[in-house]
Amino acid sequence: MGLFIAQILTGLANAGALFMVASGLSLIFGVTRVVNFAHGSFYMLGAYVGYSLMQVLPGMVGFWGAILLAGLIVGVIGVIVEICVLRPVYSAPELFQLVATFGVILVIQDLALMIWGPTDLLGPRAPGLKGVIRIMGEPVPQYDIALIIITPFVAFALWYLITKTRVGTLVRAATQDREMVGALGVNQAWLFTGVFFLGCALAGLGGALQLPKGGADLLMDFSIIGSVFVVVVIGGMGSLPGAYLAAVIISVLNVFGVTYAPQSTLVLMFVVMVIVLMFRPFGLLGKEEIAGEHGQTGEPERPIKPAGNRVRMLVTAGLVLLALLPFYSGNFAVVLVTDIMIFCLFAASLHFMLGQGGLVSFGHAAFFGGGAYAAALFVTYADTPMELALVLAPICAGLAAVVIGWVCLRSTGVYFAMLTLAFGQLLWSLAFQWGDVTGGDDGLVNIWPSDWASDNDVYYYLAFVFCIGGILLLRQAAHAPFGYAMRAARDSARQAEAMGINTKRIQWVAFTFAGIMAGLAGGLFVFSKGSIFPNELETARSFDALIVVFLGGVKTLAGGWVGGAFFEGVKDYLTRFEYWRLALGLLIIFVVILGPEGIVGSLRKAGERIGLLKTPEDAK
Repeated sequence: MGLFIAQILTGLANAGALFMVASGLSLIFGVTRVVNFAHGSFYMLGAYVGYSLMQVLPGMVGFWGAILLAGLIVGVIGVIVEICVLRPVYSAPELFQLVATFGVILVIQDLALMIWGPTDLLGPRAPGLKGVIRIMGEPVPQYDIALIIITPFVAFALWYLITKTRVGTLVRAATQDREMVGALGVNQAWLFTGVFFLGCALAGLGGALQLPKGGADLLMDFSIIGSVFVVVVIGGMGSLPGAYLAAVIISVLNVFGVTYAPQSTLVLMFVVMVIVLMFRPFGLLGKEEIAGEHGQTGEPERPIKPAGNRVRMLVTAGLVLLALLPFYSGNFAVVLVTDIMIFCLFAASLHFMLGQGGLVSFGHAAFFGGGAYAAALFVTYADTPMELALVLAPICAGLAAVVIGWVCLRSTGVYFAMLTLAFGQLLWSLAFQWGDVTGGDDGLVNIWPSDWASDNDVYYYLAFVFCIGGILLLRQAAHAPFGYAMRAARDSARQAEAMGINTKRIQWVAFTFAGIMAGLAGGLFVFSKGSIFPNELETARSFDALIVVFLGGVKTLAGGWVGGAFFEGVKDYLTRFEYWRLALGLLIIFVVILGPEGIVGSLRKAGERIGLLKTPEDAK
């Protein structure tokens, strides 16, 4: 019994920092509708800033003062990020800010590396709270008890601010209908800035508070952000009570999972999220998202039409240059462009689902890595030839997409995206932990092409045919009646249903088709590299694809592969430098602010200005 109580208290203590970070994220999303993936970076900054302040401010007063100051300083940093990075793109399409926040992550990571170095920092013990309290013979750290007491006070202060003050009234009003708040004369820009300050300050406070329990390191941002999003989604986006309830549930379950089922800890919270969203599609205390209520639509989308003669000539010339690459370039360029083409097919498959269907997936790597693992497993255990394995890879990925899509499409918006993330993590955990079959962290190796395709130039042409063919097939599907039905379901599901379109079935087929094409890219990838490891199933791989889709241009047909080629080419060059994340992050932010239409959209506008392309008015 004593152990049971001690574990519950440990879970409640862990829930403290998790709730503070999650409540900040929930506030920011509720008002600004920004899916802020950089929120974990502010948590990390809170830990580093708190550590530095604790080295200067002595004693108990200095310790708690350092925690409060860390929260305020991180809040100010959040204001700078909001004004300089996010404010210029508030009018861009929904979720476009995701790219900007990812750029912020890269910048903060390298800045933290430059300031505090690569070594993990051990947090100081809290003065006066260094001992333990025994409950029925089981030790419970005094600092855990302090966190359990502090968290309800923070929650109460947030409740009072939101429900009993004029600022809170404005925040709640903006959460419901921010356009109406603006129409009433409220300065939305400063309201957003104030909410961003509060949300980032809470994240910094959570990072500083956990110092005595874990210290500070450069991986804190990614280690916390998944848990934070799970908590916010389970509780309901924008719901502070829901965030607190979910933080307690997840933290307590994790503590018991470590004790009784340690192998489940990697995916336990994602399993809980899947179960909750299957029965409560908008979280425990959340509400249904109403399409279009937030107004972040950006420039109206242009009707999709076949490319003009000039564009076709340019594309044909580019394909000819690609086809002749082995004749005028070296082996390194051939291998690099092979990798870029494979990644472009992967990105184009996500772009098809996102751009045409409005389905934002945070776990699309499940099908890329799933196809790669399927091919590798058939080769390893059934001695399957490469030709058959390349056929089986997209089939297996498509079957997985059928099942995953059936579950995920019960929800919409961010909830749908988080469900895809959950399934991606489940497949990653399976590959990582099922070492007897998948090789675990060591992966599967010696997965080489057949003898006739073992030469790099020959495999280049094989990848060229499949990748270019796959991208053209995706483009053809966008022009087909199926593509128009997808866009109808995306833009107005009710009107599409009234016209007789089964929107859920259309989205399910689109989800499956995108999974098949991602699986084909995965099959090509594993034979190109000769191996596959669990990192190809990680969320970071899905985010890479999301970034290139937005950089290329969501509202264009070519955005996926153009963004993929640009991102992979620039990344290969920048990674040669020590602080390449800083440079890449600044480049991403630069592109987002100056070209919110993406690379393709910006080039199209430039072509229209100088007369190379016809404007929509000229076409009439």
